Amino acid sequence: MRFALPHWAGTLAVKAAVFITVMCCALAALLGVLVHVSVTDQIVGQARDLALSRLGDATESFEAGDTLMPGAGVDPPGLPARLRTLAADGERGTMVADHRGRPTMWAAGPVNGGRALAVRVDYAQGRRTIVGLDRAIVWSSALAIGATLLVGAFAVTRVTRRLHATAQVARRISAGDLDARVDDSRTKDPTRPQDEVAAVAAALDSMAASLQGKLLSEQRFTADVAHELRTPLTGLHAAAELLPPGRPTELVLDRVAALRTLTEDLLEISRLDTGRELLEVDTEELGALAERVVRASGTDTEVVVERDARVETDRRRLERVLGNLVANAHRHGRAPVSLTVDGGVVVVRDHGDGFPEYLLVHGPQRFRTEGGARGHGLGLTIAVGQAEVLGARLEFANAVDGGAVATLTLL
Repeated sequence: MRFALPHWAGTLAVKAAVFITVMCCALAALLGVLVHVSVTDQIVGQARDLALSRLGDATESFEAGDTLMPGAGVDPPGLPARLRTLAADGERGTMVADHRGRPTMWAAGPVNGGRALAVRVDYAQGRRTIVGLDRAIVWSSALAIGATLLVGAFAVTRVTRRLHATAQVARRISAGDLDARVDDSRTKDPTRPQDEVAAVAAALDSMAASLQGKLLSEQRFTADVAHELRTPLTGLHAAAELLPPGRPTELVLDRVAALRTLTEDLLEISRLDTGRELLEVDTEELGALAERVVRASGTDTEVVVERDARVETDRRRLERVLGNLVANAHRHGRAPVSLTVDGGVVVVRDHGDGFPEYLLVHGPQRFRTEGGARGHGLGLTIAVGQAEVLGARLEFANAVDGGAVATLTLL
């Protein structure tokens, strides 16, 4: 079973804090062990040298028949058994052990008769020194780790704050705000050293500026083309109406009307792309508005009002959205087509093959076709743009039992 970490554990700040903590603890433990071992060896060595020195003096006094110094004796009580055995085997040795509740350094050596001559040296001061040293190592390590964490957290927080700002700008750009920029101060001063975050911010700003320039150029081109087409199309339409009645004249007028509709759609898209559309808000009965849209479309669309609602909206833009959805359902789907009103939600449903996969993933794309199928033109693109102006949400899905479903939610 795989262990799942909490969401917050994946942030860079947490990872950096864990890394800094682990490294500080490892370094503090290593240094603490080295200092502890070094100082302990020094203190134990001094106590051992003193005990062996006293053992030498006691041995001389014993061999000379003099009285032994205090703390020395033959087979004294409390002498560790291992040290007694070592002396009985004819060797000298030292050992730290408790004697009457106090730490003591023992030194023992052999004397006549297989007995042990031993001396003891008080080791309490050395033990206290080592305990105090260990306590100081722990406290100093904790303080060092805490200070390092604070400094590291401050440094990492500055980096993560800049990364969050860069990510937020990237999300704004992906949402369509091409004026968004990071504007990192480090990228504006070439004399200052730039880190990787500043390089990413500069690259993002450069990409956004380039993308904005290209999109603005395309928008201007679309608007210019649509405007330039208007005049000759108006003249062509007037000339076509002067033709004698007949099938050829009807075909010409139909194609001219299609070109005029396409031109108006291009102009509408260019206005939507500028993002400067103004709303004319009024109170509308959503059910009645939906019925007007269906009547104006001239299609066989069933209107179902499950729950009517009065909404504050721009009537012209809402009619444009619903009209395009109904027209698209009849043009690219199959009957029956229904328009359902449920409060502030309007659903347009057909029973055709459904929306293509790319549209469900990426949304409507202008004039895109796949696999030789007929493209969706500009109708859905205009519907999405007008819905955004209205502050509504337009979603596309496919029904389980077949057919395309477009859901408009008026927020």
